Amino acid sequence: MAALALLFLIEALDFAKLGALRAWAAAAVAALALLALGQRGVLFGGCYSLDALSQFFKAAVAVGFCVVVAIGSRPREVEEAKQPDYFMLLAISSLGLMLLASATELVTMYLALELASLSLYAVAPLRAQSRPAAEAAVKYIMYGAMVTALSLYGLSLIMAAQHTTYVAELAAKPWSVAAAPLAVIGLALYLTGFLFKLALFPFHFWCPDVYQGVGNETAAFVSTLPKLGALAVLVRLVGAIGLDAQTADALAALAALSMTAGNFSALVQKDLKRLLGFSSVSHAGYAAMGLVAGGPDGLTSAAFYGVCYLLMNLAAFYVVCRVRQDGQNPTLSDLDGLYRTSPGMAFVLLAAAFSLVGLPPTAGFTGKFFLLSSLWGHGHDWLVIVAVLNTAIAIYYYLNMVRHAYTAEPAAEGASPVAGGLAPLLGASLAVCLLGVGLYPAPLLGLAQAAAKVVLP
Repeated sequence: MAALALLFLIEALDFAKLGALRAWAAAAVAALALLALGQRGVLFGGCYSLDALSQFFKAAVAVGFCVVVAIGSRPREVEEAKQPDYFMLLAISSLGLMLLASATELVTMYLALELASLSLYAVAPLRAQSRPAAEAAVKYIMYGAMVTALSLYGLSLIMAAQHTTYVAELAAKPWSVAAAPLAVIGLALYLTGFLFKLALFPFHFWCPDVYQGVGNETAAFVSTLPKLGALAVLVRLVGAIGLDAQTADALAALAALSMTAGNFSALVQKDLKRLLGFSSVSHAGYAAMGLVAGGPDGLTSAAFYGVCYLLMNLAAFYVVCRVRQDGQNPTLSDLDGLYRTSPGMAFVLLAAAFSLVGLPPTAGFTGKFFLLSSLWGHGHDWLVIVAVLNTAIAIYYYLNMVRHAYTAEPAAEGASPVAGGLAPLLGASLAVCLLGVGLYPAPLLGLAQAAAKVVLP
């Protein structure tokens, strides 16, 4: 299994002596292996599946892990003695997310989610001498425990009503409120754990506080990879089971509230990580639009947008981590004059901001276009209008970052945030990926289509 190979490959390295560069190399090898992986099959009594959907999201997780480790190759906010544990916990969490992508049975999904989550609970407070980090960890754990209890209770209701936990068998069961009300309630409760990871309203309250409290490199991981794991499960379940009219309406309402609440809250933020936290709440609403649309187009657009979000958010956190070399939380004023002190980093910020807004010719524009196209004409046209209006609102705070970088004068004092080593190459690669996917989305879209096709009846 590629996921286990990833874990043991990284575990074999001595981070304390060799540094995180070896971790980056290991993650890169794992990413390339996963991209080339073509096996198909079912393991462990039908609980674990190797298919186009699982491999699509596994490859995305592996690439994301590689980028996160590269961004935080030497995290300043983590004590040197704890850095081996830090990287190992991130690797274990990535393993859990990979297992989650292949899980085809509800108990297996739950266990994989817990493996990914418990590792992050331990990572969150690893910000040296930081009370906000401790507070963020407590909030993360408390909210996580609450949704875990709800998910377990929902799982018990599903087992009582449908007498199976295998997705393939659940697909043949009735899932309407009229025919199986207990099962529908159970499924709604079970999915709260995954909506929590996605940070969809109203399961988003932890998100801005955790992003703000944890270290910059940790926030880059928490803001991206767990969402891919949650999206993989949601795409698999929606594709196999489908959504009845009432459930689709409820999810559409949550998507609209998530976009609106996230964007309006982000308008008044000065802390960049907190701003990106509310931004992720908004983007969870956009991703949910593909689930509401359902069918091949909706699920394809959801999977495609998940990878686009990974790229554009990692690009944004690349700037967050590099602007403040001391590891402190950057604010909007820290971006002032970035085009003079670090033109390359300013361009990465420009590409990330344009993509997060959804402006051409970036990946964010292409992803939103596919989402809106899949939903229009399928009974939720009002949600498309809400999404377009929210995109207009988001222009203000995303382009405000660009305004600070390109029109404000740099501070008179302070070190220039120029990244050394291979960091400029990493930033340039992220910017090129955002533009490349926006201009030529066909390869990634084809993989997303193959992934969605697997779970459709």
